[in-house]
Amino acid sequence: MKQLIVALALLVAFSAPGSAHKFEKGDIVIEHPWTRATAPGAAVGVGYLAITNNGKEVDKLTGGTFDGAGNVEIHEMKMDGDKMLMRQLKDGLEIKPGETVKFSPGGYHLMFVGLKKPIANGPNIKGSLTFEKAGAVDVTYKVESLGAMKSSDADHSGMKMDDSEMKHDHAQ
Repeated sequence: MKQLIVALALLVAFSAPGSAHKFEKGDIVIEHPWTRATAPGAAVGVGYLAITNNGKEVDKLTGGTFDGAGNVEIHEMKMDGDKMLMRQLKDGLEIKPGETVKFSPGGYHLMFVGLKKPIANGPNIKGSLTFEKAGAVDVTYKVESLGAMKSSDADHSGMKMDDSEMKHDHAQ
């Protein structure tokens, strides 16, 4: 019996970190939320992740929270000729059934506006994402180094995007 308890404890200890970066509520799955450390005095930070809608109805990401920020905005970056344009999606972002929307540098991202203090490399930061149907989903953002282009614990092999892929990665 003692060996069984030790084995279960080890299983929990070694499986928890891998599952800690996936958050689910209803049909919505959020994977690998992360942010970058910011320079002293920075007023904004950025957030990246992937959102999958496993349901049969459209859901819409409308906002969220980030500990230490006044507001969370949804933004899109895209090329217009030779210019990179960024705009806030004030009406939110639809996540269609069977779709995965990827937030990554140079594409969709979250803006953490009104930072009360710089985002420090190391400790994770709690927040939430708000959806029209799924409601609020609590998440934890892994903090990467200043200038990081991907999270160190996520497989981003499928997250390379060109202009034709930027909006949505359709599930087959």
